[in-house]
Amino acid sequence: MTLFLLAEAVLVGGGAVAFAASARPGLALRLGSLAGALGSALGLWAALGALVAPGPVRLTIEGFGAAGAIPLRLDGLAAFFQLPVFALGGLGAVYGLGYLRHAGPRRSLGAFILAYDLLVASMALVTVADGSLVFLFGWELMSISSYVLVTFEHEDARVRAAGRIYLFASQLGAACLFGLFLALGQRAGGLDFERLAALRADVGLRAWPFVALAVAGFGAKAGLVPIHVWLPEAHPAAPSHVSALMSGAMTAIGIYGLVRLLWFLPPPPVALGLFFAAVGLGGALFAIAQAIGERDVKRLLAYSTVENVGIVALALGAGLVGLSENAPALSALAFTGALLHVWNHALAKGLLFMGAGALAQAAGTRDAERMGGLIARLPRTASLFILGAVALAGLPPLNGFVSEWLLYLGLFDAAAGLPRALSGAAALGGVGLAATGAFAAIAFTRLCGVALLGQPRSEAAARAREPSPLMIAPMAIAAAGCLAIALAPMPFVRLIAPVAAALAGVPATALAAGLGPGRAALSGPLPALALALLLGASALLALRFLLGRRAERRLGATWGCGYPAPTARMQYGAASFSQLALEATLPRALRPARVETPPEGPFPARAALRTEPSDPAMQRLFAPLFAATAARFTRLRALQAGRLDVQLVYPLVVILALAALLWIGPWS
Repeated sequence: MTLFLLAEAVLVGGGAVAFAASARPGLALRLGSLAGALGSALGLWAALGALVAPGPVRLTIEGFGAAGAIPLRLDGLAAFFQLPVFALGGLGAVYGLGYLRHAGPRRSLGAFILAYDLLVASMALVTVADGSLVFLFGWELMSISSYVLVTFEHEDARVRAAGRIYLFASQLGAACLFGLFLALGQRAGGLDFERLAALRADVGLRAWPFVALAVAGFGAKAGLVPIHVWLPEAHPAAPSHVSALMSGAMTAIGIYGLVRLLWFLPPPPVALGLFFAAVGLGGALFAIAQAIGERDVKRLLAYSTVENVGIVALALGAGLVGLSENAPALSALAFTGALLHVWNHALAKGLLFMGAGALAQAAGTRDAERMGGLIARLPRTASLFILGAVALAGLPPLNGFVSEWLLYLGLFDAAAGLPRALSGAAALGGVGLAATGAFAAIAFTRLCGVALLGQPRSEAAARAREPSPLMIAPMAIAAAGCLAIALAPMPFVRLIAPVAAALAGVPATALAAGLGPGRAALSGPLPALALALLLGASALLALRFLLGRRAERRLGATWGCGYPAPTARMQYGAASFSQLALEATLPRALRPARVETPPEGPFPARAALRTEPSDPAMQRLFAPLFAATAARFTRLRALQAGRLDVQLVYPLVVILALAALLWIGPWS
């Protein structure tokens, strides 16, 4: 715990020093990045130690007056979720040092650096909080600091709009969490987590109201559909290393909240597990369908985050069903797969968002249709980006396939061993997971093909160059993490096993027995397959390089289908690539809108066709809600008279009203 507190002190203190140096942006950036990297490294070391420790460590910090003491608890579950926080926090701090160099002379970076370090520290604080008040303080600090980061380029109206949507969603979720902890505290007789955990023995507790508040509060931060709408707005608006941290770590904190809540409630009924599984699978399918039609690289990655959060929710739901039905193999495989997928998603998504930032900075745009040919101009960045895309799509031989394979094994076991209705649900879950994987492969093949291959579609893309080594190095480290889990998954599963066993409420030995077929696959066939595929790909690349050095090179235009002067606009685009998948498999409500300008007359001057993706949840549910809320709050402007004497009357009236209530209280 001492090392963890030191990490928090370095993050907060270093951010404060950077803020004090705001007048010198370059110095503030270097100081804040150093503090972020050092504090994250210390926190990473502390989390690894806590993950292998035999038991939790508790600490109560006294001396906070009316606020009381601060109870902290560092256990295996907290350490598990701290690892992506500190890993991405440190990598993002180094990446930001190269990414933000161009912004230094134009703006002050002190507030941004302070907010970044506070975001890392607050997410870690949420995981070690052992009481509701400390948890909610860390949660609100996380929301406010991330809002500052999202609105970094606030001079852009779209960024300000994205910040408002994010702030609205985060505060709506926080209100639900306040209600959740107050309701739990009233039932338990206190707000500390030790009393809340005693509710597991409360046989008369009805869990559904608490689950509803938790799904709304934690699910809004995690990105569960349909309360995911802030992600596709906030991630493109934020700087890329902030997007990586929010997508890979902050959404994981939302999952942490859901998991921690399960420890406070009695053993779940089957219906609760089916509910989580249905919400997760439906959200994953919806999100990846939206991703297929996106042109904005970062919006596509944001929808991929929603998809992967849905896969984790599906796995958690399957694990809860296994607990209810006494199916140890299902619960062991599902919980282990869910936790491993949290790590896999953090590594791959961190790599992809940092890669997207490098590509967008080099090409001057986030629009994949305006990129093209970048693999020839940014070979290292493009190669790392492709590796991350393969990992995130869940394709062999990389790590995303490993965690999804554990979930597949659990669903197959459930389909064969559970009662008929539940076995059908498990089979349906397996089919849905396979469909999600197929759509993800289409989405990332489309993205890599259009953005990286072909000819440049803009002058900026034609002039693109590799980014700073400070940006490439964090991407390479994240890629190495993806390869490590793919080539040697069992050491990581052993680290996760005690946490998964605690979730399942069984000893670690019982969980290991339930993992049966998963352990067999991860110990031999899957790593061997991964190694064989990677060696084969490396051999092909080496052979191509050697043959290319010996062959005579001649540059010329490719066959232009009969056109004597082909241009970059004649290439297949993102919309044409995904049109078949969108129109053949998706309902009309999920397809992008087509905007056509047909040719007119015998000699038409112009014709155009474009697609505009739109999120049905945003357009039909939340946009009207946001508009109605804004209209009602606009009426409050009448209270802003613009006169100091009138403004001073308002607090005076409130004070008198409160005094009257206090005076009336004893008489009533």
